[in-house]
Amino acid sequence: MVSSTAKTVDAYLDELSPERCVVVATMRDLVNANLPPGYAEEMAFGMIGWNIPLSRYPKTYNKQPLCYAALAAQKNGYSLYLNCVYADSEREQRLRAAYERAGRKFDIGKSCLRFKSPDDLLQSEIAAIVASTSVDEYIALYEAGRRKD
Repeated sequence: MVSSTAKTVDAYLDELSPERCVVVATMRDLVNANLPPGYAEEMAFGMIGWNIPLSRYPKTYNKQPLCYAALAAQKNGYSLYLNCVYADSEREQRLRAAYERAGRKFDIGKSCLRFKSPDDLLQSEIAAIVASTSVDEYIALYEAGRRKD
């Protein structure tokens, strides 16, 4: 599944095969357990997203809630989008260095870590990255990036 039309996270999980649901649920639990206050979990762009609600920050370029993280079951694996890593090169370097120290493959796109199973990820480092950015700090990162455009 590359994109879902599910309206709720539970409906999204119901669409997945049991094996894929276990993987997505595991990573969802990891994100939810480490998410700073103020982010809201909801379906966004066909995947599970953790966003800053428009009621808190309405000034987004696309008039959608500001996405902090997202999780999707893709055609050949899974993607965990960590926009704070994309927005902050220090966080990316921290994550890259952790993978290098662990001797693990760092399979990242612009903001998404691609993986086949939760064991492919350094879960303690992912948890720390998720926990590292308050809503106010992420808004500041977003606004700093917008000024560069």
